[in-house]
Amino acid sequence: MNHKRRSVHEKKEDSSSGNPQPVDGGFVSAPTFGFWNTDGNWEVEGHGVQPDYEVVNKPHEMVAGRDAQLEKAIELTLEMLKKNPPKKLKKPTYPNRSDMTDSTN
Repeated sequence: MNHKRRSVHEKKEDSSSGNPQPVDGGFVSAPTFGFWNTDGNWEVEGHGVQPDYEVVNKPHEMVAGRDAQLEKAIELTLEMLKKNPPKKLKKPTYPNRSDMTDSTN
């Protein structure tokens, strides 16, 4: 997994953007633009983002209040934090500004 970007935890689907509104009140999503990556290849549009982990939310689990994609994301995040804990930052000492004067008074 490339740690320079966020990992994706979901089921792969074709990508699209834009949301033209049909007259019947329904919903349609259609591709409206494309772009290429730093390797000179077309990305995302018409293909979708390839997930690092494909996790399907099953309807009967969702009805029961479970979200397999969210649970996998939390599991992977906790594993990553164990392997790479965040650096503890130390607050620096406050600067000594006692020699500064207020010229407006």
